[in-house]
Amino acid sequence: MEDILIKLYEMTAISNIVAEPSFLIMYCLAFVLLYLGIRKKYEPLLLVPIAFGVLLANFPGGEMGVIQANSEGLVTLANGEMKNIWEMSLPEIAHDLGIMNFLYYMLIKTGFLPPVIFMGVGALTDFGPMLRNLRLSIFGAAAQMGIFSVLLIAVASGAFTLKEAASLGIIGGADGPTAIYTTIKLAPHLLGPIAIAAYSYMALVPVIIPLVVKLTCTKKELLINMKEQEKLYPSKTEIKNLRVLKIVFPIAVTTVVAIFVPTAVSLVGMLMFGNLIKEIGSDTSRLFDAASNSIMNAATIFLGLCVGATMTVDAFLNWQTIGIVAGGFFAFGLSIASGIFMVKIVNRFSKKQINPLIGATGLSAVPMASRVCNEIATKYDSKNHVLNYCMSSNISGVIGSAVAAGVLISFLQ
Repeated sequence: MEDILIKLYEMTAISNIVAEPSFLIMYCLAFVLLYLGIRKKYEPLLLVPIAFGVLLANFPGGEMGVIQANSEGLVTLANGEMKNIWEMSLPEIAHDLGIMNFLYYMLIKTGFLPPVIFMGVGALTDFGPMLRNLRLSIFGAAAQMGIFSVLLIAVASGAFTLKEAASLGIIGGADGPTAIYTTIKLAPHLLGPIAIAAYSYMALVPVIIPLVVKLTCTKKELLINMKEQEKLYPSKTEIKNLRVLKIVFPIAVTTVVAIFVPTAVSLVGMLMFGNLIKEIGSDTSRLFDAASNSIMNAATIFLGLCVGATMTVDAFLNWQTIGIVAGGFFAFGLSIASGIFMVKIVNRFSKKQINPLIGATGLSAVPMASRVCNEIATKYDSKNHVLNYCMSSNISGVIGSAVAAGVLISFLQ
């Protein structure tokens, strides 16, 4: 009877958890992320799959954690044998490493899912606000300063290689798929903590933006009314046929990016393709519906679960991960501050004043960042709605972060 009880005990995960209590930290992390996604409704479509992936990956014996290949492409099997992951067929990966590794190496490691999600994002994006206020798109470019500043700081610290620092800095773009795509290309062993940091800070946009705005903006600046400024200094540029411009725009942007930053075309091109099938209208409505609904939703599920499954005890509980969490927060905050300071510089030399909240939305968290900034503006003046103006900067930030990722990959890969 005693032998039976011992075998039953060893069959469970309890013995492994008792032997290595650090699993409990990962469970706590998963529960916190689930709480933020379910109760606080912070990006539930992303945080819930990621959190559940973390939970699945850290049950000993479940074989649901992703096993990262080393720099030579070697992975260690359960029996201790070393195999080259690139020489294994997908059925072999599923049999020897488990279903989550099968999904990870097929969908994530190949770089397949981030561009697919960008296609869905493009289908859900309206470039109209940006095209109507094209001059405000410069703040989307200014906000990318957070990426490059943290890259330099991370390299100078000596804790990260240049490729790892680039993957860390891209968190400042506030774009989960872009951060994942860049990390896959440059530092795949850091995918788990970087993805968690990127998506967590995106979810915390309603907390981080007000904090940075409070530290960098005065009440007088936040009271700048954009509609009144438009009346005082009306724009001399008039768009005669916005629908045609909306169709031409994604084609033109893809062409320009493909010529000057070809490494960014997989993200920007898919973003623009998704937007194009939206703007064409009824002739491509079925493609638009698939890209924005079924394909987008399926891609989000698998991306979240696979990213969460990379967050094993060995991959997460180390000093480098702590550095990523701290550096990612700094990159995020610095991106917001860079957009704000760019507005302040422009206001110094222009009669037509711009509310600094528009600069705060230069990062890619669309449309949450714009909604948060609009709420801040209306707190100071209930009639000061800046949503459409913020969207101009916000949408350009999506393109800017993808181009920044392409530049980093081109120089460092």
